Amino acid sequence: MGQSVLEALNVRVVGSGEKILVLAHGFGTDQSAWQRILPFFLRDYRVVLYDLVCAGSVNPDFFDFRRYTSLDAYVDDLLHILDALGVERCTHVGHSVSAMIGILAAIKRPQLFTKLILIGASPRFLNDKDYHGGFEHGEIEEVFSAMEANYEAWVNGFAPLAVGADVPAAVREFSRTLFNMRPDITLFVSRTVFNSDLRGVLGLVKVPCSIIQTAKDVSVPASVATYLKNHLGGQSTVHMLNVEGHLPHLSAPNLLAQELRRALSR
Repeated sequence: MGQSVLEALNVRVVGSGEKILVLAHGFGTDQSAWQRILPFFLRDYRVVLYDLVCAGSVNPDFFDFRRYTSLDAYVDDLLHILDALGVERCTHVGHSVSAMIGILAAIKRPQLFTKLILIGASPRFLNDKDYHGGFEHGEIEEVFSAMEANYEAWVNGFAPLAVGADVPAAVREFSRTLFNMRPDITLFVSRTVFNSDLRGVLGLVKVPCSIIQTAKDVSVPASVATYLKNHLGGQSTVHMLNVEGHLPHLSAPNLLAQELRRALSR
């Protein structure tokens, strides 16, 4: 990125508190996914928001297919942002893939993070011997084929499944940000995420973690939250939200905001 990373990734800092809270969005969305969560934290925190380089709100020319072959490059982006802002300590709230980016960042720079809050996190989406990630290899390949064959049809089918709950506004919002992404970037990032396996590094995380998981998530079985708790190296807790779907910040923002406030106070 020739341009400053802060500009390229649309970094914003809002709020009037002293403590730093990073809100990092997941695959298929951008920082606008936090818009209904944000008001709950502006008084007590300085909130850092940014867009992952794959988001549709970022100039696609900044997406380097040679660089973003693993989550490590996304970790470098996050750490670059925090360093450029002069952040010395923060709480990182990561949704989906950004939860795993936060985990890797906390392994690299544990002194930077007071807590990780992991929403809909998964260290591996594929099933394995003695591990239930939620997907068989063949199922994932079918998803990739559907994306390649007809991106619009794939989005129209995937968005309601991911949202889970009957919240049409959330489905429209998720569909909008998926359609904003360039299809070849979406497919490339999907392959990167679904082929990732971070199970072997979980024990290196010493930062306290709060794991927030919905009762029914098409992308992440509830058992994955327990797996994370049992394998993370530091103190961790699991909090189940009695809602459906992978995107509670879109479908049940008030409920999620209350759970986030509880997690931050612990």
